[in-house]
Amino acid sequence: MNYYMIRNKYLTFLGVGLLFMASACNDGYEKEPVEHFTLDYLFSRADSAGIQARYFLNNIYYEHLPSGYNRINGDFLDAASDDAISINNNEPEIYKLFMGRYSAVSRLTDMEWGGYYQGIRKANILINNIDVVPFNLTYINALGETKPLNYTMKAEARFLRAHFYFELVKRYGGVPLIGDNVYVLGDDVQLPRNTFAQCIDYIVRELDEIKDDLRSLPMADATEFAHAPTKEACLAMKARVLLYAASPLFNEKPLEAGNELIGYPSYDSGRWNLAAQAAKDLIDQYGPKGKGTLNLAQDYRNIFVDFYGGNNPELIFFRPVGKNKSIETANGPLGFSGNSLGNGNTNPTQNLVESFLMKDGTKYVSTSVDDPFKNRDPRLDFTILHHGSRWLNTTLDTQVGGTHNPSGAQYSRTCYYMAKFMKDYQTSSNYEDNIHLWVMYRYGEVLLNYAEALNEVALAGGTIDNKEVLNSLIQLRKRAGIEPGNENYYGLPAPQNYDAAEMREIIRNERRIEMAFEEQRYWDIRRWRIAEDIFKEPLKGLNIQVVGNKTIYNEVNVLSAEFDTKRYFYPIPYSEVIKNGNMIQNPNW
Repeated sequence: MNYYMIRNKYLTFLGVGLLFMASACNDGYEKEPVEHFTLDYLFSRADSAGIQARYFLNNIYYEHLPSGYNRINGDFLDAASDDAISINNNEPEIYKLFMGRYSAVSRLTDMEWGGYYQGIRKANILINNIDVVPFNLTYINALGETKPLNYTMKAEARFLRAHFYFELVKRYGGVPLIGDNVYVLGDDVQLPRNTFAQCIDYIVRELDEIKDDLRSLPMADATEFAHAPTKEACLAMKARVLLYAASPLFNEKPLEAGNELIGYPSYDSGRWNLAAQAAKDLIDQYGPKGKGTLNLAQDYRNIFVDFYGGNNPELIFFRPVGKNKSIETANGPLGFSGNSLGNGNTNPTQNLVESFLMKDGTKYVSTSVDDPFKNRDPRLDFTILHHGSRWLNTTLDTQVGGTHNPSGAQYSRTCYYMAKFMKDYQTSSNYEDNIHLWVMYRYGEVLLNYAEALNEVALAGGTIDNKEVLNSLIQLRKRAGIEPGNENYYGLPAPQNYDAAEMREIIRNERRIEMAFEEQRYWDIRRWRIAEDIFKEPLKGLNIQVVGNKTIYNEVNVLSAEFDTKRYFYPIPYSEVIKNGNMIQNPNW
C-alpha cells in the first residue's frame, strides 16, 4: 500500500482515536482507560503486518511535515524575507510576519509550538509501543542487514522527532526535551526549557544512534517508501543542524550574552569544523566519489517536479505533495485563464533578481535601459518570470497595466512572478497535472553547507584546502549552465587568489540563488545575524516603460520594514508561560 493510500485511509481513524487518547476519560463507566484500549488497537499483538501501526506512522508524516508551497495562508515563507512580496495587498499573514506584527498572544502560522509537540508526542507513542507488534515483514537497513519492520519504524519516528525539535530550536532556541515520555491530561508538565546546547546535542545524538537502522538509497521500492527518511537524510539533517549551531546567532554573536537558552555560553570556532565534517561525511560516503547514490540532478528546473521513477540523485528527503497544478494556479502569472489561470501570489523582488550572476559567473551590475535579463545565470529564468519571458506560448508583458500584469485590486508589485517548482511551460498552452515534491533535503544544499562551514574554518584562522570550497560551488555553477571561463573556475577566484572574507559573501549569495523559495533565506539571514542590516534597505521592484521599440527598467521601492532584534526568535506562546512557572520567555518579549 503506498503513501497516498495510507494517509487518506488513516485520517478519519486517527482523528477519533487521538481525541480519546488525549482525553483519557475516567467517568466511572470504563473498566480501562480509553487510551489503553486505543493503544492496544494501534499496536496489536495479533497484527503481524502492523497495519494500524503503519497508518499511525504515516499520519505523523502527513499531519506534521507540512508542504512549504504557499503554506503561510497562501504565501511562501520567503515572502517574509527580502526575496519576495505577496501579491495580496490587504495585509495578509505573511505581511504581518515580515513586519513583525505578532506577539506571544497574537501568533501566526509559522509560529508553531503545539503542532511540533503534538508530532513529538505521537512519535513517542510509536517508539514506546511498536515493539509489541509481531512483525513478519522485514526490510534491509543501511548496513545491509535484514531486520523486522519495527526497527526502521522506530528509527523513522526518532528521525521525525529530531526534525520537530530542530524546527522548534531554530524558532525559539532551547525548548523542553521530554525524552520518550507521553504526557496525558492531568500530568504535571512544569518542565523548564533545556539549553540550546542540550537541544543540539540531543538532536545530533539521536541522528547518530538511528542512522544505521534506517534504509539507505536507492530505495528498493520507491513507490511505497520514497518519502521515508534514510541514513543519507540523517546525515543531511546532522550537517544542517551543526551548521546552524555554529552560525553567528547561536555561536559568535548571540542576541543576549550568557543566555544559554538562545545560544552557546561562549564562542567556539571548532563548531564550524564539526559542521564541515558532517557535510563531508555525507559527500564522501554517498556522493559521486563514494557510493555514488547522491549527485546533482542534471536538470535544475525539474528537481521538484520530476521524480525520475525514484532515481532523482539529488533528492534526500521530501514530502510528496500530489499530482495537480495547484502550484501553477497559485503562482503562475496573471493574464491567463482556464487551464492557464495563474493568481501570481509570489512576487520576487528586484533584490533577489540582482543577486543572480551573469552567465560568466561575475556579479550583475544594474542598468535602467539595457536588457537586464540578457546573458544572466540560467537559474534566473528557472526561478523567476520577468518581462519578456516566454511562458505558455506567450511573451510576457509584466509592466503595470500590461497583459500579464493588469491594473486592478491585485497586480505584481514587483513586475515579477515565480517560476521555480514548475515545469518548463515556454511552449505549452496549458498547465498540466504534475507530481510536486516539497524537498526538505537535497544534495545541492549539502555542497553549500560544506562550502560555508569550511570557509568559516578558514575565517577563524584554520587551515583548509580551499579547492574543496571552490569545487563545491563549481559543481553547482556547472550544473546551472554558468560558463567555465578560460581556467574552468566558473567565475570564481582561482585558488591562489582565495580570500575567505570575499568567499563568505560569494557562498552566501550562491546559497540565496540556488535555494530560492526553499525556506532557506528566511532562516539564513537570521542565523547569520544580518536581518537587522538587510532590512535597512527597502524591498524593490521594477517600473517598466515601453517607449516605441525601447523598454526602460527603473527600480522602485515597494516595501520597507525595520527589524527589531528580538525577532531573531519567536516569543514562547503566552499560554505556555502562564501555565508553566518554569517556562522562561525569550528576550524582550
